[in-house]
Amino acid sequence: MLAIAIPFAVACFFLGQWQWHRHEGKAARAERIDSHYTASPVPLSVAMPRPGASLPQTQEWTTVTATGTYDARHVMLVRNRPNNGIYGYDVVVPLRLANGLCLLVDRGWIPNGRTAAEPSRTPATPTGAINVTGWLRLGEPSLGRQMTNGQLASINLAEASAQSGATLYGAYLIRRAEVGAPGQRIETAQALEHPDTGQGPHLAYALQWWLAAPVGLVLVFVGARREYLDGQQLPVPAPGGAPVPARPVKVRVKKTRIWDEEDE
Repeated sequence: MLAIAIPFAVACFFLGQWQWHRHEGKAARAERIDSHYTASPVPLSVAMPRPGASLPQTQEWTTVTATGTYDARHVMLVRNRPNNGIYGYDVVVPLRLANGLCLLVDRGWIPNGRTAAEPSRTPATPTGAINVTGWLRLGEPSLGRQMTNGQLASINLAEASAQSGATLYGAYLIRRAEVGAPGQRIETAQALEHPDTGQGPHLAYALQWWLAAPVGLVLVFVGARREYLDGQQLPVPAPGGAPVPARPVKVRVKKTRIWDEEDE
């Protein structure tokens, strides 16, 4: 039993560590969002002074502003994107800046069309100089899927760069607002839902695993103690090999009920 209890305790400890690390990651993400989401925007050049470098994770969700022109020839749709519980497409477009580089902008969400493989109508891309304000996000991992031209499986910056032919910044932008020339009407997609800042049940799970770790050892100790006490109650052989007198056994006398005597 001890050989089972020890591995069980070790497994509970590491499972608790795993849940604790997940809790730390969720808590750090929630703190980043809360500190950056409603902050005043800063110029893109301040948030990312080295355009070719990846965005540090601590700067994710920083609110920035950038001015450029959209490359309407390379509008890309990202498939299977949920928004308020409904799946559709994210509309991403490269924004060409004055330094010649492009910032990939997520302009919002559109629902599926008649089927999941067909999008609904895509909003027209604004022309001319556009000032975009939004939140910087890290690029997403590649899903390894070969998509038709004009579509992406995820917002993977390398795949978006290969499909559009643009040299992209090491982050993409979720649009919050767009401002063009005075009087210019800008057609937009639906805004993305507010990011989830919930931390989940990982802290509770970690505590449960750690509290469960000593349970097996406690049970082994209780069982061993019970066996020890049972052994202490056994008759001890008398000196010289004399037979050990048997312990008197108490016999329970059945009580006769009054109505039974009367019946007899």
